[in-house]
Amino acid sequence: MVAKLSQLTSLLSSIEDKVKALLHEGTETPHRRSLIPPVTFEVKSESLGIPQKVQLKVDVESGKLIIKKSKDGSDDKFYSHKKILQLVKSQKFLNKLVIVVETEKEKTLRKEYVFADSKKREGFCQLLQQMKNKHSEQPEPDMITIFIGTWNMGNAPPPKKITSWFLSKGQGKTRDDSADYIPHDIYVIGTQEDPLGEKEWLEILKHSLQEITSITFKMMAVHSLWNMRIVVLAKPEHENRISHICTDNVKTGIANTLGNKGAVGVSFMFNGTSLGFVNSHLTSGSEKKLRRNQNYMNILRFLALGDKKLSPFNVTHRFTHLFWLGDLNYRVDLPISEADLIIQKIKQQQYADLLAHDQLLTERRERKVFLHFEEEEITFAPTYRFERLTRDKYAYTKQKATGMKYNLPSWCDRVLWKSYPLVHVVCQSYGATSDVMTSDHSPVFATFEAGVTSQFVSKNGPGTVDSQGQIEFLRCYATLKTKSQTKFYLEFHSSCLESFVKSQEGENEEGSEGELVVKFDETLPKLKPIISDPEYLLDQHILISIKSSDSDESYGEGCIALRLEATETQFPIHTPLTHHGEMTGHFRGEIKLQTSQGKMREKLYDFVKTERDEPCGSKTLKSFTSHDPTKQLEPTLRVPLCSGAGMTEILNPNYMGLGPLGPTTAQHGKQAPSPDYQPTAWSYDPLPKDASLGSGRGDSPSTPPSQPPVSPKKFSSSPAARGPCPRTQEAWPSDLGKSPAERQETLPLTKPEMFENPLYGSVSAFPKLAPRKEQESPKLMRKEAGPDPASPAILLTKAQETESNKGSSKQAPVPRLRSFTCSSSAAEGRPAGGGEKNPGKPKPPASTPAPVALPVPAKRPVKPSRSEMSQQALPGQHRPPLPVKSPAVLHLQHAKGRDYRDNSELPHHGKHRHEEGALGRTAMQ
Repeated sequence: MVAKLSQLTSLLSSIEDKVKALLHEGTETPHRRSLIPPVTFEVKSESLGIPQKVQLKVDVESGKLIIKKSKDGSDDKFYSHKKILQLVKSQKFLNKLVIVVETEKEKTLRKEYVFADSKKREGFCQLLQQMKNKHSEQPEPDMITIFIGTWNMGNAPPPKKITSWFLSKGQGKTRDDSADYIPHDIYVIGTQEDPLGEKEWLEILKHSLQEITSITFKMMAVHSLWNMRIVVLAKPEHENRISHICTDNVKTGIANTLGNKGAVGVSFMFNGTSLGFVNSHLTSGSEKKLRRNQNYMNILRFLALGDKKLSPFNVTHRFTHLFWLGDLNYRVDLPISEADLIIQKIKQQQYADLLAHDQLLTERRERKVFLHFEEEEITFAPTYRFERLTRDKYAYTKQKATGMKYNLPSWCDRVLWKSYPLVHVVCQSYGATSDVMTSDHSPVFATFEAGVTSQFVSKNGPGTVDSQGQIEFLRCYATLKTKSQTKFYLEFHSSCLESFVKSQEGENEEGSEGELVVKFDETLPKLKPIISDPEYLLDQHILISIKSSDSDESYGEGCIALRLEATETQFPIHTPLTHHGEMTGHFRGEIKLQTSQGKMREKLYDFVKTERDEPCGSKTLKSFTSHDPTKQLEPTLRVPLCSGAGMTEILNPNYMGLGPLGPTTAQHGKQAPSPDYQPTAWSYDPLPKDASLGSGRGDSPSTPPSQPPVSPKKFSSSPAARGPCPRTQEAWPSDLGKSPAERQETLPLTKPEMFENPLYGSVSAFPKLAPRKEQESPKLMRKEAGPDPASPAILLTKAQETESNKGSSKQAPVPRLRSFTCSSSAAEGRPAGGGEKNPGKPKPPASTPAPVALPVPAKRPVKPSRSEMSQQALPGQHRPPLPVKSPAVLHLQHAKGRDYRDNSELPHHGKHRHEEGALGRTAMQ
């Protein structure tokens, strides 16, 4: 009897424990029982003008924000997740945050806090977003976070611990420690030269994620090609939200038949959003840049992922979000003789000087590869080629049977992305690990915040078309770079349509510069969406393909977003047309959207906004959607969709990304639109930023359009520095045909500024890369309006310069004649359509204004120098470039390439001092 009572007591006790646990955790799915411990932030707030320290404690599990005056004191006040209405980031001060809360009397209160640095502010925002998501009443998420990792394993097994990779720890743009306990929704890991089997590698990945998140992730997809592999892991809660999984590969090895080089890809639907991931390993060798470009084009054409109904479109148009990762093998294009200089710049963290010669950035700027892709700023050291088992030495020499092979330190491992226009996507981190050393490559990580849509169910039942909704295109025309005289028609594809819709043929007209203009004035059909609810329809996109009537060959594809400021109103639209990765033209017109009654609900990513501290003025620095250097030469225009009455002090960094209201200010590198230019609703470039921004908020110092940008973003930009980057549609002003020098004539040069960024450490010690002309004769620099022939943005030896001059003297290519059959990939040497003919050698302006004589005091006459006298004597001529040392002299100076491994040490973390002594002219040539 006693034994039975003892058993009954223990049974009741276990039931009681389970009930308590259930009451504490709620009826949540297993993934939500991964506890996130409370995190406390020490901040400063002002009370009656007196700053005081305050403790902010974020308890994600209970859904409370607790405010305490002292760390060990009692709770002074707390706000539940429902009372926290919004987080407003300061754009000027990267560590300032305003929390908008609802008080007991249903009034809103703004509380302003200053964090220790921008990373702490970003970690706080991520924790509060996690809290709102955890306690949200919405059944489906409208935002997920994605981890992207790429690693060339060097045919060596990994070390026992690789968790720093998944925690985004190391160099570059990293996550704050307070966000370590926040797991990502999806992990995508791409490897090259992977010696492990699929099962063994999966076990290592799952065990590592289990260790840092306490979650057993589900394997959604794995695909391998030789030693290339891509793995997709997701939270258990998302298993039923992921569908239509597709995998494929493309071989680009010898004769395109060997799989040692190529790509593997995975695509799937996450509720109503399509996601694509491509892991590629391109041809190696510094001199094989054009071969890598061809690899990329082949992968674009032959990788079969996504919806097979979208046959006219390649992978860059098939997905709401496309992520491209891998060992792309693009190198730093500098001579072997400058190896020691490269090492020195890496030790001093002068990455911008090296990124000016990065082959991938150069090819993207010339529109030869990754057209319209984006990449976060690179603020970490080159990830290749290290000596194994250390990150302190670069082993850039390798003895082979054919002789000595050189692999200068380069950023071979990259992550890029491309999303539909007006879709929420933010890169939160981008860097490389410092403690995974079994390979000669370092693993690279990137994390993203991506907007997703739910699977909307029609209220009318399946198979019926909602009669209230309608999409109407008006006064549309396409401009094509072709001399073909065939007739063209349009095809409209979208998941919101029952099936694709085909238009009637348009009318051909001859356009300027030999282009063909196809007008579709009254021939476009009215599209009927399957669901007219605005919550569904405004999240959709229309894919457009213009095809030849003779052969049904596509001459260009584009994408139009249906997210409009208001319905029943005509809005201008524009999208660039591309085919096989090349620019082929543009599509313009107007759109009118009709929906049923209803309104958009606020999304989770609207919870965090960015506030403009000061209005943008004439000194606005140039900015890009992702601070992308390839768009510096693309003149664009942004026109607000609403009137001046709707102006507010808060910039909502969600889908819309509207510019500041009022007259458009001409920015450096851009021109104000012509009066007869039809403004478009969207542009691929984002809002201009204030020149007075704090550390890391501004982009690179303004550079003349005649010289390429020095780095992806000259200065750091923390995740806290900006709100979500909205994807927007690209505009194409009428001054596109102007040369960079012609655009430069009308634009003042803004003075470069240096900022301090607490996220990446001090950058003020980096020397400014000033033109040599300005260094030697500032007066002459002020007198001349033409481009600088001695611009240091491209540092060439005399032999290379001569070679490039020969190439630029060739006849410029004419627009190609498109055939009636599917064309092959672009020739490697031809510049992409719409780009500059000779981007490396800018044209001088047609006329140079005469120099203005500076006033000279009468009492102190100054005798002009010989250079000034010669300049005044020849006002119409430019000063010739400074002479460079001959290759023979350089050869004597660098008679023997020093192996960096012998006596150099490369620190891989922390702040570093610059070595004393200025670099000589040889180092800069």
